[in-house]
Amino acid sequence: FVSSQVEILDWETKKQLCFLDKVEPNATIREIRLMFHKLHPRWYPARQSIKLDPKGKSLRDEEILQHLPVGTTATLYFKDLGPQIGWTTVFLIEYTGPLFIYFVFYFRMTFVYGLDERFTSSPHPVVNLACVCHSFHYIKRLIETVFVHRFSRGTMPLRNIVKNCLYYWGFAAWLAYYINHPLYTPPSYGKKQINFAVIMFLLCEAGNFSIHVALSDLRRNGSKTCKIPYPTKNPFTWLFFFVSCPNYTYEVGTWISFTIMTQCVPVGLFTLLCFIQMTVWAKDKHCTYLREFKDYPSHRMPIIPFLL
Repeated sequence: FVSSQVEILDWETKKQLCFLDKVEPNATIREIRLMFHKLHPRWYPARQSIKLDPKGKSLRDEEILQHLPVGTTATLYFKDLGPQIGWTTVFLIEYTGPLFIYFVFYFRMTFVYGLDERFTSSPHPVVNLACVCHSFHYIKRLIETVFVHRFSRGTMPLRNIVKNCLYYWGFAAWLAYYINHPLYTPPSYGKKQINFAVIMFLLCEAGNFSIHVALSDLRRNGSKTCKIPYPTKNPFTWLFFFVSCPNYTYEVGTWISFTIMTQCVPVGLFTLLCFIQMTVWAKDKHCTYLREFKDYPSHRMPIIPFLL
């Protein structure tokens, strides 16, 4: 093979940032990122977006130079993604906050509800149950972050952590304030409504965990290549027959059940926002599958079977 040359330009100014000589044709984009990093130490690989076109999408680490539509002198474009933070760290920060913030309201801290003795405990068992379910949900998320999740992209822009934390932490405080409020009233249909919601909550949590395990197994060997997920022997994964992102389907189901359990308007609004955001993510993932795989199951929908 004849060695290639790689010219890397700034994606905005088109100014040459470096010229790599004698690059092996079978070099990957990851290797080119490392070469670029040696010349520009402040732009570490996770911070680099390398593109074929200034307005195009970033090339994946595993893509090989000789398989790209370039000549012996390849022109690539660099975009600085800004300071990055690892996804594992991101999730640990995002999910630890709601777990502890909820307890501030559950234990009726005096600076929240006041010193009145009537405000020190709740007469409604559903308040205790809601705390258990909310805590279980975020503890499960933390466990999945450490032991289950495998990320195709290792980092995200550091600036996004503030926005994400405001979302998760802020809503946790808002929900907890009303659910644990001394004037909180229990669900209209009493134990029947609560028991139904708890069963639905546990089933959705089990389904969500099962999907995350199935998706993790696709990357068991460390591969970052996109693969089509299929149902396994686990019945909770059979939702893959109908939707591309059943993890989001189960996640929305979890919050719907929590809304039914608590019959609290802020929880319902949070659930609605979750559904909107997860629908956007699911549609994006669904489009990626359709674009990447010509044989992708045509009957699957992004998040809701047969509908959406």
